Amino acid sequence: MADPRITKLAQVLVQYSLQLGPGDEFLLDTSPLAAELNLAVYKEALLSGAHVMTSCSIPGTSEIFFKYANDEQIDYVSPIRWLVAERFSAVLYIDAEHNTRELSGVDPARQSRAQKARAELSKLFYGRAARKELRWCLTVFPTHASAQEADMSLSEYEDFVYGAGMLDREDPVAAWQEEAERQRRLIAWLAGKKEVVIRGDNVDISMSIEGRKFIESAGRVNFPSGEIFTSPVRDSVNGWVRFSYPAIYGGREVQDIELWFEDGRAVKERASKGQDLLSALLDTDERSRYLGELGIGTNYNIQRFVKNMLFDEKIGGTIHLALGAGFPEAGGDTDSGLHWDMLCNMAQGEILVDGELFYQNGQFVV
Repeated sequence: MADPRITKLAQVLVQYSLQLGPGDEFLLDTSPLAAELNLAVYKEALLSGAHVMTSCSIPGTSEIFFKYANDEQIDYVSPIRWLVAERFSAVLYIDAEHNTRELSGVDPARQSRAQKARAELSKLFYGRAARKELRWCLTVFPTHASAQEADMSLSEYEDFVYGAGMLDREDPVAAWQEEAERQRRLIAWLAGKKEVVIRGDNVDISMSIEGRKFIESAGRVNFPSGEIFTSPVRDSVNGWVRFSYPAIYGGREVQDIELWFEDGRAVKERASKGQDLLSALLDTDERSRYLGELGIGTNYNIQRFVKNMLFDEKIGGTIHLALGAGFPEAGGDTDSGLHWDMLCNMAQGEILVDGELFYQNGQFVV
């Protein structure tokens, strides 16, 4: 029997997250491992009146690509991807893992080169998104591989995924609209503020948010979601941070990352595992050592780390910082082929905004 939560998820994605309507050119970018959700989304998209195109990746091809592609092939960006970024109305990415460690043996320099080659495409895509010309969303379909990564059985992981999306509620859209309103109240308090100072067991860092805007994330661009975020002033970041959770990139795990910032730039990095990958990605381009994002998790339904940043960066009681590209809609002006989120536990810590306590020990206090 089909899981009714999958049908509900498809409806929420199409009607709420992407708000598809007649005439929209819509790309469903997915995996055959998400077959049940793929068909449910396809049906809902057609019922909305959208023109639907599908792109389905073949499990295992990423590993083959990075092992055997020459430099010209790594630098190549498909004109189909350019077409989507230039003219499509909406894109849904469904992540359905078949092997979370697929790229563990790949040379980090090749991954970094591929990121750099796609920098202009990313700039176009996110620029149109910032101007509200393109709607996009990323979601996850539970698989055995992702359940194993999270140290859960598949049924446990399904309950976790659908619970994080509030799909167990009678009206999940209403629940996400309430979350959006809570986030807007926090954002209204932050409007016009200038300086953020973050202190705790794992962090002692300051940055300017003058002229920046915090953005709500309540189930539209990411599903599930639950964060507010901005792009700090590029050269304003100073201090130290230790990311208390592993950072994962392309299936490779980097542990105990520490970064030291001076005038915005990460001038020193250290990791107990994955140092080569960390340094290679930070050197992707001239802007990849700058912070593109400060995010604060607001989803207290997510209460455990599952090694998937779609969920982990939303954990209530955490912050995340992203190296590389910023968000134009937040006022960010950092262009980079990299955007790598790293997660910091704030159970013992505080955030001061213009000298006033905003957040303490994992909770908002304003």
